[in-house]
Amino acid sequence: MQALILGSSSPFRAEILGKLNLPFSTASPDIDETPYEGESPIALVERLSRQKAMAIAESHPDALIIGSDQVAVIGNQILGKPGDHQTARQQLAMSSGKTVRFLTGLALYNAQDGKMQSLVAPFDVTFRMLNEDDIEHYLLAEQPYNCSGSFKSEGLGICLFERLNGDDPNTLIGLPLIQLTKLLKNVGIDVLALQTITSKP
Repeated sequence: MQALILGSSSPFRAEILGKLNLPFSTASPDIDETPYEGESPIALVERLSRQKAMAIAESHPDALIIGSDQVAVIGNQILGKPGDHQTARQQLAMSSGKTVRFLTGLALYNAQDGKMQSLVAPFDVTFRMLNEDDIEHYLLAEQPYNCSGSFKSEGLGICLFERLNGDDPNTLIGLPLIQLTKLLKNVGIDVLALQTITSKP
């Protein structure tokens, strides 16, 4: 099988990809993630996921490369990675009692032939009403300052939610696995068939 590379330094994305039981390596792309003027959140995450994959291709010209990017949005306002306690507290206060849409861009780039596939997968999170103590206790416990929307859904962040709505729970953590299996199949990689091959004595 063609070498598969996850263009991300996120241990959570690597853990999700590991569910497919395929050999892969990781590499961290170095790109400018600044939004263009007037760029929509959907356009932003798709562009960045594609750019991440292509950045890795420069040093891995024969690989299949997965790029992914995510933003949280309330209305048309992007909630980026907070970076500090005060900003995270403001983000969670803004999200209290509201539905936040997470947009995850996914790209699969075949560096051998230059063919790119990409998409954006939405996932909605409705927050319960949060008081100041809820927010403070959560932030002190998990310190999610490098996470879009100021929470970790794979951890205690689940305590902040009223309900979740989306096709694939992996999307919320940052890698739409259902969609990825479809993109892989388009380039001839049948995940289930490969399990059968590797399990034969």
